[in-house]
Amino acid sequence: MKTLHGMFALVAIFGIGAVADAAPVKFKGSQFASQAKIKLASARQIALKARPGTVTDQELEKEKGGSGLRYSFDITSHGKPYEVGVDARTGAVLENGVEGKNPD
Repeated sequence: MKTLHGMFALVAIFGIGAVADAAPVKFKGSQFASQAKIKLASARQIALKARPGTVTDQELEKEKGGSGLRYSFDITSHGKPYEVGVDARTGAVLENGVEGKNPD
């Protein structure tokens, strides 16, 4: 039991055991965050539901389609890179496909 309490102490002190896919506080395009109705964490959940895997990059960008403001997530799934776009104002999935040779 002492070992278990010790492990909890390490978790509390050093943050060991934090969720691996936790979203960083800063991200590319964070200057547009005040214009988004959907928060990054929610958009991330939507993207991972549409394409389960590991998020390797994320950004908020102005791009044609949907409301014109979208979160773009690069997700590695089954060893392949995918791009999933989530509308930052509606939460709709705008893109969900294999990342091309020239990723943006």
